[in-house]
Amino acid sequence: MPCEMITLQLGQCGNQIGFEFWKRLCAEHGISPEGILEPFATEGLDRKDVFFYQADDEHYIPRAVLLDLEPRVIHTIMTSPYAKLYNPENIYLSKHGGGAGNNWASGYSQGDRLQEEIFDIIDREADGSDSLEGFVLCHSIAGGTGSGMGSYILERLTDRYPKKLIETYSVFPNQDEISDVVVQPYNSLLTLKRLTLSADCVVVLDNTALNRIATDRLHIQNPSFTQINTLVSTIMSVSTTTLRYPSYMNNDLIGLIAPLIPTPRLHFLMTGYTPLTSDQDEVSVRKTTVLDVMRRLLQPKNMMVSTAHDRSAIHCYISILNIIQGEVDPTQVHKSLLRIRERKLAHFIPWGPASIQVALSRKSPYIQSAHRVSGLMLANHTNISSLFDRALQQYDKLRKREAFLEQFRKEAMFKDSLEELDNSREVVQELVDEYQAATRPDYMSWGRQQQ
Repeated sequence: MPCEMITLQLGQCGNQIGFEFWKRLCAEHGISPEGILEPFATEGLDRKDVFFYQADDEHYIPRAVLLDLEPRVIHTIMTSPYAKLYNPENIYLSKHGGGAGNNWASGYSQGDRLQEEIFDIIDREADGSDSLEGFVLCHSIAGGTGSGMGSYILERLTDRYPKKLIETYSVFPNQDEISDVVVQPYNSLLTLKRLTLSADCVVVLDNTALNRIATDRLHIQNPSFTQINTLVSTIMSVSTTTLRYPSYMNNDLIGLIAPLIPTPRLHFLMTGYTPLTSDQDEVSVRKTTVLDVMRRLLQPKNMMVSTAHDRSAIHCYISILNIIQGEVDPTQVHKSLLRIRERKLAHFIPWGPASIQVALSRKSPYIQSAHRVSGLMLANHTNISSLFDRALQQYDKLRKREAFLEQFRKEAMFKDSLEELDNSREVVQELVDEYQAATRPDYMSWGRQQQ
């Protein structure tokens, strides 16, 4: 039974990473940029129907909805070789085309005004699916459209489709660069509240870490958006391979994320990927084995989230899922897990069963890889709370001075009071407290006390 997923791409960042993701999926399934199955890909044992559906003329069309309040990025997509791939009815651009001005409140209220037109598209896609499993949302948390309109759509999706899973790929801003969005701390916190309360699973894509990986590991001096987005599309495509190349286990999204998320709020996942190679970098091909890949995945430098250095060593893994691709013998997996346990390479929570789960996945036969084995780690780690802590500190600096709030006050939601901001701060603070509590043996009784 195919478990179809509808992808919603919101704002500039969401559409850029979504575009790279579809390019990657087309290459993996042998689909041309026009959406036609290549002659060599007709015998495939893959499931294209999870992310694509077939039009009347046998074209493969992505189950994707492209939404933006300004036209630039979507115009770029529609003038690219992939223009014929998408269903033009699924592209929604605001009539005014003025964007949300990097302001969460503006994006949110425009989402409210445009909801009927947007949900017409989403409902039509959902009705056209035989057995819809859920939605994938690609967006950034710092801008206006992806964060504001993304937050609005996330809340409405939860109300409208309470039984469907919502997974988000959320891009966190680069902390090493001075942002050109002054209200970024407000936008981030307001979006984090919605991600905490309305999403089932959030894959955190941290621009700080992605830039660091591109410069340190791939030796790219000034990584471009396209190069960073290629890293992101790798994470997105590998994290969905078990849905597209089904085997005995993990062939639906619930089976993939249920073992990673112990309690409703602790659903923010870090990723790691190895071995990384860039286009120019063909020489550094090493021998890859399952143990080598699994050991590397546990190294902080391969993590795609920049967490604060944990000096006290209290932070720990709640759960780990490794998706291993390539030529793998299951006995090697068992040996590797034993070795990792003997050497205590991963430090787990004290209050629950702890182990590394491994999903073996087939690779696309149409893409040549330089490595025999590659792996993606999806991990739930308590140290991710340091990312939220950083967002809280930045928010407090601005809020204390009541800086840059005029644009927010123009919208109905903030006209009378700024309660929504303080409420969001409270929710994110509770999330940080819960991740901190999860490091202690008494987490279960802590949860009961909170209730």
